[in-house]
Amino acid sequence: MTKFRLKLTVLFVLLIGFSVLAAGLLMGNSYQRNHQDALRNHMIRELHVLNAATPWPEDGDEDKLSSYLEEEAKRFKEIAGMRVTYIRLDGKVMGDSDHEPATMDNHIAREEVRQALAEGTGSSVRHSDTLGENMMYVALKVSGEQGGEPKGIIRLSMSLGDIERSLNNMWLALIFGLCLLFVVAAVVSYRVALSVTRPLERMTSAAKRMANMDYAIRVPEAGRDEMSELARALNAMAGSLQGQLDEIRHNGTRLQGVLDNMMSGVVMIAHDGKITLFSRQAEQLLGGTARERVGRSYTEIKQHYELTGLIREGLTSLVTLHDELTVYYPEERLLEINIVPMTMSGEEEPGLLLVMQDVSAIRKLERMRSEFVANVSHELKTPVAAVKGFAETLLAGAINDPETARSFLTIIQDESDRLNRLIGDILELSKIESRRSPLQFSPIELPSFLGRMTELLSAEAARKDIELDVRTEEGLFLEADEDRLGQIVMNLMQNGINYTPEGGRVKVRAFVVASENEEEEFVRITVSDTGIGIPKKDIPRIFERFYRVDKARSRSSGGTGLGLSIVKHLTELHHGTIRVESTVGVGSQFILELPLIQP
Repeated sequence: MTKFRLKLTVLFVLLIGFSVLAAGLLMGNSYQRNHQDALRNHMIRELHVLNAATPWPEDGDEDKLSSYLEEEAKRFKEIAGMRVTYIRLDGKVMGDSDHEPATMDNHIAREEVRQALAEGTGSSVRHSDTLGENMMYVALKVSGEQGGEPKGIIRLSMSLGDIERSLNNMWLALIFGLCLLFVVAAVVSYRVALSVTRPLERMTSAAKRMANMDYAIRVPEAGRDEMSELARALNAMAGSLQGQLDEIRHNGTRLQGVLDNMMSGVVMIAHDGKITLFSRQAEQLLGGTARERVGRSYTEIKQHYELTGLIREGLTSLVTLHDELTVYYPEERLLEINIVPMTMSGEEEPGLLLVMQDVSAIRKLERMRSEFVANVSHELKTPVAAVKGFAETLLAGAINDPETARSFLTIIQDESDRLNRLIGDILELSKIESRRSPLQFSPIELPSFLGRMTELLSAEAARKDIELDVRTEEGLFLEADEDRLGQIVMNLMQNGINYTPEGGRVKVRAFVVASENEEEEFVRITVSDTGIGIPKKDIPRIFERFYRVDKARSRSSGGTGLGLSIVKHLTELHHGTIRVESTVGVGSQFILELPLIQP
């Protein structure tokens, strides 16, 4: 823009300079021409006055005529201050105010003489070698004293030095004025160019920043000229673009937030197979990052051969596909895949939209539900079948045998109790899982609490000669739901008694431990026994519903298979954790950790 401003300034200066120079040249030439014309006319009038005052003598002696004319020429020069020359019609000089006629050349070839002979008057301007300056010559053809035929030519000459000096002074003034005008014109032109180019510079700068998506820029728009109108239009366009860009960014942020927080993975693939979108959930389901995947072909997802085959089929057939695939990277998952053809922005050929959902947990829950129904049916069927069978036997006549009838009725009663416990545990587990019975937290003194648990189980432990060893820190309190905590500890201690041979020992310990960052405190309650132990392969499933390590022994002990599952759920409701450590043939240890103060 600076170059444009300079060019505009130079153009203005040249236009003004050429205009002034042309006007000066025209004025100078006009001044010179008018001055010479005025001088010529004056000299012609002087010639007429001279001729009237001293007419050309009639024919006579040539020497006397020459002397007479020479004296008259000198006398007139003293009066008028101009050189006077008398010339005969054949060009011979008869008298001159400045030189001897005899020494002068014939003047018949002089321009003014020839013109005077032809027209009556003549004039010319030429350089005088004698005087060394330009002279004006004016000639007049005259007659004798009595009139009649022309007798000769009278010529006046005058130096143009004064005129030329005047012209030179004018040219000097003109040049000085022109230079001064150039300077003034340059300053004025620069200011004019600046007033024109500065708004253009601002608009150009603003347009460049808009091209770089900076729409906050504004151009000063004061005034009512065309530049101000253009600036207002540019500002209005910038404001409109800024609003649209903000809306696009807002929508993009919302869309990105939706994609980032969706539980489903989303992948967009162009018609040429290049990945254009790879959501955060897709990163977790398929591995890799969006930076690694976007812009590259889907065939580079080499860890998922079945998925790439399904994508290839979708790009080829362009039909909606639905399938469930098991992927093993970054971890084993069951994915529900939906592939939908769609035309993407700026593309003519359709690509693919992949929506992936991790259904591993859903399928696991469905499997657990099926297993739960099957286990419940099986667990209910066993006591019901026993009750039904013994009842039928009694009705068939065994009731008449008192000893047999008592034995069968005892079995029916035991199976009914077992059935009642099973139904109670199922209902209890259902209430806990659905959280229909909220916990009532209160401070619990663990020493007295564990003492009551020991009293309740002491008779059962005594029947098997099992020692109950319960120890805890004095004055230890825990914030928990007393009834639910009683269920947890009772279940763990009963399991220890049930699976410990006669003469064994069940040990309970309670003490305070700190978290890894030492910001929280927990109460750790351990219940260990010297029982049969749990095989290592069964430990991960020990807290599942109806899972039994030794099914025959569990049923003979009267267990329902739901106790540890209830313990697990109640522990989680207390924001705690439980785990088990066990060695077959040595014993097991259940480690329960609960917050000292509930969050």
